[in-house]
Amino acid sequence: MTIGGRVESGDARRGEIPLRQAAYERIEDLFKAGLLRPGEIVTQRALVEKTGATLGAIREAVPRLEAEGLLVTVPQRGLMVPSLDIGFVRDAYQLRRLIELAAVPTVIDRLPHSVVQELLDWHSNMRTRLVEADGPEGARIADEVQARDWSMHEGFVATMGNKLVINVFRVTAIKIRMAVQSRIQVTPYNALRVIEEHLAILEPLAARNVAAMSGALALHIDNSLKLALGEAINGSSGQAAMPEI
Repeated sequence: MTIGGRVESGDARRGEIPLRQAAYERIEDLFKAGLLRPGEIVTQRALVEKTGATLGAIREAVPRLEAEGLLVTVPQRGLMVPSLDIGFVRDAYQLRRLIELAAVPTVIDRLPHSVVQELLDWHSNMRTRLVEADGPEGARIADEVQARDWSMHEGFVATMGNKLVINVFRVTAIKIRMAVQSRIQVTPYNALRVIEEHLAILEPLAARNVAAMSGALALHIDNSLKLALGEAINGSSGQAAMPEI
């Protein structure tokens, strides 16, 4: 039975809760990997095949995904991944901007110097590797930069220690990844731009300069939004640079 909201060992629902969460996380991984595309229609049974989760767990996970705006029920057809219209993309980036800029003071205050230095060293090393890399190696490095980009920004928001904000940012990040995967080609040239913009953020972070870090972060996010909308930045075409979350 359930006491005070907790599920006791004898409760028949005990095994269902982790299954539902596992199903949700596996669907989330499909979004992150670009295996659920904007505008795509997918059935619950197809999600079972893609995730390996049970149909019951998928059914329980779907309402949460709908509430978060990641799936929409289409009567007689199944579930649709939202299309990436301009409003969708702008809304996601605007929310991202609000959250990340609000996180800057806690990032400055709480992120250990050793972590900041590791980020600086990693980006400097990647810049050198990209300059020296050939085609295939450059593409692999660009993918590494994209992955590190996502984890770095998520780490910034995590310093706030606010579970509600962290969850909202997580969902927003999925939507932005969908935009990136659908609209932008990841290239070594694009990765160099990302590295330079990251260094412009990390250097004032190392110096514990809130204003300078906020300015560099705002520019970074604004550039990313422009590229996701196909607009040019700094004389480049939208296809010549890689946005990130």
